[in-house]
Amino acid sequence: MHIQRQIFVTSPYSQQTVALQLDPTQSILTLSRLTSLLESSSHLSDFSIGLNGKPLYASTRIQVSNLPSVSLLTLHPRLLGGGGDGGATGAESRDCYLNMYAEKKPDKVDPNEQRLSKWLNCALSNEPLAEPCVVDLLGNLFNKEALVNALLLKKLPKQFYYIKGLKDMVNIKLTPLAGSEGDTTSGQFQCPVSGLEFNGKYKFFVLRGCGHVMSAKALKEVKSCSCLVCHADVKDSDKIVVNGTEEEVGLLRERMEEERAKVREKKGASKKSKNGVAAVVVDAGAKVAKRQMDDGNVSGTVKKFKAGDKVPVNATKEVYASLFTSSKKKSDFRETYSCRSLPLGRN
Repeated sequence: MHIQRQIFVTSPYSQQTVALQLDPTQSILTLSRLTSLLESSSHLSDFSIGLNGKPLYASTRIQVSNLPSVSLLTLHPRLLGGGGDGGATGAESRDCYLNMYAEKKPDKVDPNEQRLSKWLNCALSNEPLAEPCVVDLLGNLFNKEALVNALLLKKLPKQFYYIKGLKDMVNIKLTPLAGSEGDTTSGQFQCPVSGLEFNGKYKFFVLRGCGHVMSAKALKEVKSCSCLVCHADVKDSDKIVVNGTEEEVGLLRERMEEERAKVREKKGASKKSKNGVAAVVVDAGAKVAKRQMDDGNVSGTVKKFKAGDKVPVNATKEVYASLFTSSKKKSDFRETYSCRSLPLGRN
């Protein structure tokens, strides 16, 4: 015996409730049958549907036999943009709305952490700065070991193309923060004069001559032509700003290119001077050869010296010549082991 099932549908346009009798012989109830209760200009997708307090979708099929004997079906008009159900994005279902938030967005980088990393870590290996440290001609900080290894293995990133060798590095001397004297691995440094922390909040300079790192405030307040620590001579061109702005880095790049251009010009001039000296030597040799030709030495070779041609006055030619060469003629006599007992005149 089939149990009669009845479903009550509340009208979305009035407070009236309509009762529908469900045929027990029908196995499935489709929500599309509810379109007969709507106005001609309305669609079922314009309403949110609930059955016995549970939400349903337009594509949902309901097994009639699973329904209670009396059920309540409610239709509520959707309010676009106000229900948080996907209408604000024009989506047909809530899934599209939720998927929009399911996509992972890249984590925001803390500007303070980024600044500290640039000042306290190596620009190449991103490891904490530890002695020995160097700075390039544009103000970037490196651990010397990491930079040298990258140069030897030819794995230096393209952004550091201008670093060709040790001549493009400046060895620096960092001062540990107060309370950590002697500890160069703490990663905390300060200005040796003003005590300002080396963390990016203040401008710092590297002095190329001695390598000391100190704040711009100290150099400004104590005006001197020498280093405030070791008293070495300092010029304005010897100051390299650490991690400067784009404008400051541009000025450092121009200065670097000018210095390299001067070095190339100097090398070219020295090469020309060497070639000039060689040309002078060649010209001198040509003049000597010409003078010899004029003296009668047609072959152009140097005349062999003979002691007999330069005999002093009142001197015997043979005696004078014997001072430089042997005056005796060579004989066929050859010395042997047994001939050493012969009289001295024989040999």
